Amino acid sequence: MQTIVLTVHLILALCLIGVVLLQRSEGGGLGMGGGGGAMSARGAATALGKMTWGLAACFIATSIWLTVIAAQNTSDSSILDRLGTEGAPVQEGDQSPSTPDLGGDLLPPPAAEGEAAPEGGSDQPFLPPRAE
Repeated sequence: MQTIVLTVHLILALCLIGVVLLQRSEGGGLGMGGGGGAMSARGAATALGKMTWGLAACFIATSIWLTVIAAQNTSDSSILDRLGTEGAPVQEGDQSPSTPDLGGDLLPPPAAEGEAAPEGGSDQPFLPPRAE
């Protein structure tokens, strides 16, 4: 249904563009310079003007209809719920998945005696070499 309404919506948009481009330009923005137009008390009701209003009303109606269809297709569930994946069961004593243990220290542990320090994990701060 959504595909049909979207197709009609696109056809209406193209027709509305065509009808607007076919109309005579009266100069001046918002109909202020052509002696009449939509802003005057007696606007000319030409066939192209009536067709423009009709296409615009249909375009707005299909826009609202598409919004209603899209709202009906959405749900309040998470994307993970729609995939059907489940997390590992939480056992007693385990931390919940929402609060992972990040550790108190962001630095790597110091190397034990006799063991080489991991790369970038020495206790000394990094000092760039001096340019001589």
